[in-house]
Amino acid sequence: MLYTIRQFAERFHTTEHTIRYYTDIGLLPCRRDQGNRRVFDDESVNWMQGITYLRNCGASIKSIQEYCRLCRLEESEENLLARYRIISEQYEQVRRKAQEANATAAYMEHKLKHYEDILAGLAKDDMNPGRWEDPLI
Repeated sequence: MLYTIRQFAERFHTTEHTIRYYTDIGLLPCRRDQGNRRVFDDESVNWMQGITYLRNCGASIKSIQEYCRLCRLEESEENLLARYRIISEQYEQVRRKAQEANATAAYMEHKLKHYEDILAGLAKDDMNPGRWEDPLI
């Protein structure tokens, strides 16, 4: 299946500008149609999925470029180890983000329960006017 740049951007919830940028810097392969417009195929989808996941981990464009460069090289133990290190580093970053997100969600859940109890008359509002600290921290 072939995708226009607009369809491709919509599929990945990004902008056409971002897709153009990725193709211009060599991250994302694409072909050109008769009108010299970018078109994207299943190979492009595969690359964009990897790019998207790496960006979601917080990887820099430079790091993603290096990973993509390594993926295009002939497979060797050295190459595989270099790719493994990049993925391992990104995994650790996303794992830390997930832990932080879980801690934040637990705090917010606790706060919701607290306010539900106040609204239901099961607890009193213990915030003092003029006090900036949250009593539940």
